[in-house]
Amino acid sequence: MNTPDQSPLGKSSAYQSQYAPELLFPIPRLQKREEIGLGAGTLPFFGVDIWNAYELSWLNMRGKPQVAIATITAPADSPNIVESKSFKLYLNSFNQTRVAGSDALVELLRQDLSAAFGAPVHVTITTPDAFGSLKMGELDGTLLDRLDVDIDQYLPSPQLLSANMDEAPVEETLVSHLLKSNCLVTGQPDWGTVQIRYVGPQIDQEGLLKYLIGFREHNEFHEQCVERIFMDVLRQCKPTKLAVYARYTRRGGLDINPWRANFSTGKPGNLRTARQ
Repeated sequence: MNTPDQSPLGKSSAYQSQYAPELLFPIPRLQKREEIGLGAGTLPFFGVDIWNAYELSWLNMRGKPQVAIATITAPADSPNIVESKSFKLYLNSFNQTRVAGSDALVELLRQDLSAAFGAPVHVTITTPDAFGSLKMGELDGTLLDRLDVDIDQYLPSPQLLSANMDEAPVEETLVSHLLKSNCLVTGQPDWGTVQIRYVGPQIDQEGLLKYLIGFREHNEFHEQCVERIFMDVLRQCKPTKLAVYARYTRRGGLDINPWRANFSTGKPGNLRTARQ
């Protein structure tokens, strides 16, 4: 079983420029899920991890470099995540590899990444002729960051979360740009915007903001942070419907955007935010 400390993170790496799918380093999701009380059974959520790769390049059959942006969507119920540095090293292995067209590249990516995640993934690429069609946008919702709060702890504390159980349920969307956690292995900062949609007892916004800021010194991968937020809000605030979506800034030409939900909202859009 691969563990994060065995990954390329935090280690000197030789960059290969010839196709090398063996560089991908899968890590089982189960161990971290067990920490938040989830076993190998049915998950209380569904969702996806949306990866955007901005540094994708390869050679055509005549040796001319090509560039594109790739979007990879991996299901949350796949047995593995893929460690991000290994993902970058894998993509760089195409730099001097001749590929017979963008369709062939997509198929290679799909096969290799599906094998690494342990489940079918969806892959699309955007070529330069379509770059002008790409748009930016921000996650909608009531901004929690407007609240003037005192903060004295920087680790996630579920006891900060509460909801008004005595009043009628509400439907609400809340957003914060103050999500910051650290890489599980290197401790390097990961910056994100998080959106919480729910139906249920009204969540105390001040407590929720303090809870989210509490990730500031917490070490965990992006996907694991979002699942921790989902489970803590679900248990402490008891919404009947809940969706958590985070857009993280890119590192090494990659951004990772996990989404978890327990009701059908439609897969979230993939608009790049200003900080991405």
